[in-house]
Amino acid sequence: MLNGLPCDPVILLSVVNTKLRDYYKNLDELCDDMGITGTELTEKLRMIDYEYDEEQNQFV
Repeated sequence: MLNGLPCDPVILLSVVNTKLRDYYKNLDELCDDMGITGTELTEKLRMIDYEYDEEQNQFV
C-alpha cells in the first residue's frame, strides 16, 4: 500500500514530514518518487487528524 513506508500513522507522519522538510518541495514530488498516491497517504494521516498544508509543506 504505502510502498515501504511505515504502516503506523504516527510513525508515518514523522517519516513523511522529515522527507518533505529535507528532500521534497511538495507532496506531489514525494509521492511520485515513492511510487504512492497522495490520496492514500493523506487518507492514512487523516486517521490521526492531520492534513497536508501546502504553505508549510508539512502535515499539520
